[in-house]
Amino acid sequence: MSTEKRVNYWEYIRVEELLELQGGVENDESTLGNDEVMFIVVHQVYELWFKLMLRELGSARDLFQDGPVEEQAMSGAVHCLRRVGTVLERCVDHFTIMETLSTRDYLSFRDKLMPASGFQSGQLREVELILGLPDEDRIPLGVEGDYMQALRSHDGEKSPAFERVERMRDSGSTIREVIDEWLFRTPIDGVGPDDEGSEAQLQRFIESYLGAVDKEIDLSCGVALSRSHTADDKATLIARYEREKAGQAAFLNPSEEEGGARRRRIRAAILFITTYRELPLLSWPRELVDQLVELEQKFLIFRQRHARMVERVIGRRTGTGGSAGVDYLDATALKYRIFKDIWACRTCQIRANAAPPLENAAFYGFRSAD
Repeated sequence: MSTEKRVNYWEYIRVEELLELQGGVENDESTLGNDEVMFIVVHQVYELWFKLMLRELGSARDLFQDGPVEEQAMSGAVHCLRRVGTVLERCVDHFTIMETLSTRDYLSFRDKLMPASGFQSGQLREVELILGLPDEDRIPLGVEGDYMQALRSHDGEKSPAFERVERMRDSGSTIREVIDEWLFRTPIDGVGPDDEGSEAQLQRFIESYLGAVDKEIDLSCGVALSRSHTADDKATLIARYEREKAGQAAFLNPSEEEGGARRRRIRAAILFITTYRELPLLSWPRELVDQLVELEQKFLIFRQRHARMVERVIGRRTGTGGSAGVDYLDATALKYRIFKDIWACRTCQIRANAAPPLENAAFYGFRSAD
């Protein structure tokens, strides 16, 4: 006889418990207006989405933490990142629900929230941490110097949110760190960092690539010059394109302060993967690189959309948590970038038929099982 418990829908997803959680500060939903209940529900939904995002990001990170990754196994990481991106799209959609709240309707209950703030979402801070946002890049919220202080209880004790974020900070490598390590290990033209002659091969690749870049820039400059009308215009264009050449060379030859030889190989690996993306064994790596850009773009859109929603509902008031409000949100959307090198490599990419030929292209072909 089967002893498996028979379950109902409402039991499986805990409907009754969920519907008891919209009571607000008073813990009595009957005392609240529809606007405030809507405000609570939307933010609860955000926290549930953040929970799912953290699970997916944790799975993606863990795939890379144990050393070399099989090319096909990367499909799992790409799937995780793609789901997180889709969740972020839905989070952006929710701002349209918040915008059904008029300014004066929100002001009718806003003061009771003080000094609470969306900045105190421990899970959103966890998302930033696991992705790899450096502490030194963070913008102060306002009254607290350290973002962790905003997560403490009013008596100064550690809150559940504080402890949650603290555990994440101590949980190991970030996605940015494990991706950097993976990129560093990526064989460039068939030669990995531990192989004999790796530095010489890397140097040959970078020199040949920069040569191709210079030719492409010269072609663009030639087209621009043919359409310019004055000597001053021509001089300005020539100087601009020469600066572009110098910038590309500097990017692929970073200083010690930027990371030196290690950062050089990582940047070269990004360009190698994206330039020769049609090679069979680079198909999943380039999907992964593309997905990281797409995910961060969606996160930036989320931040920008959040700022516009707040400005529409409350203008440029000081935030309930003491922040600069919209100005703070706008600043995070401008400054918070995690996968900076992957974005920067977009500037260095060239047309497929302009790419220099590889010496070991066969290394990236399909291999027989025997």
